[in-house]
Amino acid sequence: MSVSAKPAPAAQASAFKPQGFKATIDALCAEIRELYLADEVPWIIGYSGGKDSTATLQLVWMAIAGLPAEQRKKTVHVISTDTLVENPVVSAWVGRSITSMKKAAAETSMPIHARLLHPRVEETYWVNLIGKGYPAPRHKFRWCTERLKIKPSNRYINDVVTKNGEAILCLGARKAESAARARVLEKNQKYRVRDRLSPSATLPGCSIYTPIEAWSNDDVWFFLTQSPNPWGHSNRDLLGMYAGASADGECPLVVDTSTPSCGDSRFGCWVCTLVEKDKSMTAMIQNDQEKEWMLPLLDLRNALDFRSNTDGGSDQENNDHHLRDFRRMNGVVNVMSNGEKAIPGPYTQEARELWLRKLLKAQTWIRRNGPKDVRNITLITLEELQEIRRIWVVDKHEMEDVLPRIYREETGEPYPGKPLDDNLVLGAEQMQTLGELCGEDRLHYELTRELLSVTNQQRSSGRRSGLFDQLEKTFGKHFYDDKADALDRAKRLLADRTRAKDRSGAVAEDGGDEASVAGEGIS
Repeated sequence: MSVSAKPAPAAQASAFKPQGFKATIDALCAEIRELYLADEVPWIIGYSGGKDSTATLQLVWMAIAGLPAEQRKKTVHVISTDTLVENPVVSAWVGRSITSMKKAAAETSMPIHARLLHPRVEETYWVNLIGKGYPAPRHKFRWCTERLKIKPSNRYINDVVTKNGEAILCLGARKAESAARARVLEKNQKYRVRDRLSPSATLPGCSIYTPIEAWSNDDVWFFLTQSPNPWGHSNRDLLGMYAGASADGECPLVVDTSTPSCGDSRFGCWVCTLVEKDKSMTAMIQNDQEKEWMLPLLDLRNALDFRSNTDGGSDQENNDHHLRDFRRMNGVVNVMSNGEKAIPGPYTQEARELWLRKLLKAQTWIRRNGPKDVRNITLITLEELQEIRRIWVVDKHEMEDVLPRIYREETGEPYPGKPLDDNLVLGAEQMQTLGELCGEDRLHYELTRELLSVTNQQRSSGRRSGLFDQLEKTFGKHFYDDKADALDRAKRLLADRTRAKDRSGAVAEDGGDEASVAGEGIS
């Protein structure tokens, strides 16, 4: 029996069809000018470097350029968020675009202020993954979007709102992007306070304007190829970048969790594990021999993917358990309410060191073997390395202080960061001796190491307040015989709670679906 092919989806009607291309663009520019002149509220345009945000910014630029110079008084902020793990090709494109915008705006007296935003060092991907040990993002633990995208952009937007009372956020969102995006735009339409402006549900004092929301993909590309880019970048080069990635999507400015994530071939973070495969980077490498320098990035991304880091489990979300500690960051041991499944914590020290080696190895290889224009690529900044080192030594009490050695071994260069306080680390010989004394008992080693670290930190601070509490917490993390002992204690505690609940008929005090044990038996 033959299987018939699915019918091709009907093409979306062009937004240019009713009036024609020129008349539609003229009407939009007139609308933009009217909104721009209606009040003193500053505008903020989210620019990602992709086709939709480029078309939106280009429309606004063209419209305002059509005003007399004396009427171009209101500031238009153009913001782009660089997560520091963006696809390097797109990141370079955006960086050059921002530079060109600043130059063109100054030369033509346009009130456009372009700004490239970054997450704070404690929010970056590598500080959280390699430093703190957060597992690679997944749908059950999607920690990246808020830290890398939402917070940097919202801080800027809120600052503008605070200084001016309100702001208008102009986005390149379109109904044709996805059914979810169409639903959000249609919902916003119901609450519009005036023509084309919708109140933001997450940003107080901020209104949303989406000038190209009715455009199709073809409309966007037709506009970009027919209209010259006002800040001097080639839109045909942008089209070529999309063609090389064989994907018609971009990573939009994200201001809340309702914004669709960057996935399914969208230009986004090269480390993204929220999708099963980075189709855009893979296509770039396959379609262009000059992009083969990105192979180490693709290899590292695939290594981070919990779906490939299998330990034989059936649940793909949990296939990296063998790389993670059996305790949570605070030392608590968790099991699910059925008592059969442990809930792992952060990456182990060994796994975190492995990720750092792989990252530095990839950066070093690209700098030595990549094309000339990527010989200075930075996959992890010195500021991030410094913060990771601090977390390892100070917060996690890993007194071996191995980061400088790892850096030297993987790059062939001395570590360029500042030295740590000598009171925070022990020499390699002393740590080796401690390891030999503890033998195969890793928990005994970690306990002794943390007790030494806590004591040294208290001595160097000149204050002893809270010392005994810290020592008690330290014993609570490491007093188990081994992992099996810790899990057995957690299961027994869960069983005790379940029996108590059955006897009393009352809801357990914690009301959660997990049971935990920490410091059991420690007075």
